[in-house]
Amino acid sequence: MRQPVADLLARRRDPAVVQTLRSTAAATISYVVALQLSSEPAPLTAPLTALLVVQVTLYSTLTTGIRRVNSVVVGVIIAIAFSALVGLTWWSLGLVILASLVVGRFARVDEFVPEVAISAMLVLGVTQVTNTAWDRVLETLIGAVVGLLFNVLLVPPVWVAPAGESIEDLARRMRQLLLLMGEGLTTPAQAAHIAARRHVARLHEARRLDNDVADVDAALRQAEDSLRLNPRVKEGLLHRVVLRTGLDTLEICAVVLRVLARTLADLAKHRREEELFPREVALALEDLLARVADTLVSYAVLVTTQASADADAAEERLAGELVAARAVRDHAADLLLRGVLEDARQWQLHGALLAEIDRILDELDLDHRGRRLMEELDRHSRERAGKRPTLTAVRERLGV
Repeated sequence: MRQPVADLLARRRDPAVVQTLRSTAAATISYVVALQLSSEPAPLTAPLTALLVVQVTLYSTLTTGIRRVNSVVVGVIIAIAFSALVGLTWWSLGLVILASLVVGRFARVDEFVPEVAISAMLVLGVTQVTNTAWDRVLETLIGAVVGLLFNVLLVPPVWVAPAGESIEDLARRMRQLLLLMGEGLTTPAQAAHIAARRHVARLHEARRLDNDVADVDAALRQAEDSLRLNPRVKEGLLHRVVLRTGLDTLEICAVVLRVLARTLADLAKHRREEELFPREVALALEDLLARVADTLVSYAVLVTTQASADADAAEERLAGELVAARAVRDHAADLLLRGVLEDARQWQLHGALLAEIDRILDELDLDHRGRRLMEELDRHSRERAGKRPTLTAVRERLGV
């Protein structure tokens, strides 16, 4: 009994559930308001607009509402102009659609370009063009205003936590892949052909990380939108930059991880009848990959940690794991060099293996992360100053 209740409570904050409930409520309210203000017997344009306008975040609701109203107004103006010149015929309908789609592109209504043509056709097809036109504009405004007020008065949730969870999940999937790659290094010689197939399978899994990164990017975009114009949030830019740079780093690590998997697959292809490495070297590399795997998760935890005390603890833990990983890396490098001096076959793959691990550790380095954060914050500040020079000058004079 407890598990279904817990699942229901967990789903309560799911973006799909929140969007469904908010859209339904906003559409119903807009229809009730339109019944009182519009002369149409069934003003369904108002709830339709509310359904399209109400988004998961306040920022997307505002931008969608503006584009939606613009598209309807442009379509109505085109229909009124054509109705004053010609009636409804097959060729005038074609001209209305063509003009609406072309003007819609210039009006920058984005995904609502077809709405311009739809509005123009609906208005052109009635006898009382002027009354129907302004009723449609009124209903659209009602739906847009109700949808906007709905999200202003009942501010949507901030989706930073789900985005943070998706970033941590990505790091854990990368960790699991590294652990599996490490386990394949200690396969005995009699099962080398099986190990070769497993390394190829790991390569395919590493390639599929691109899909995981795309899913996390979508969740992060939603979180970034939820921070914009949200009165609940202070330092929204900082939150956005921290999460975005964190995902960028993990994406780079995913690319390097794919190259690492390819290096091991190539090495296994050349050594199908023997061990990839001597036992001592294999154990050292397995330990190194496990250290790097744990470091990836600690980095993701640091990126998604909000409280300062927890952030300090996460940073200290990551620093310690980086030091330990680099120490194990140096030990593994000495063993690899010793082995290459005895047997130089595929020596370049041994060097590539170490270089790829070094790239991952460099990306996770705290100094590198600090520099990247400052660069991104400076870039955002310059862009904002360039877009609003007058406002920036006033802020500087006021010391804001």
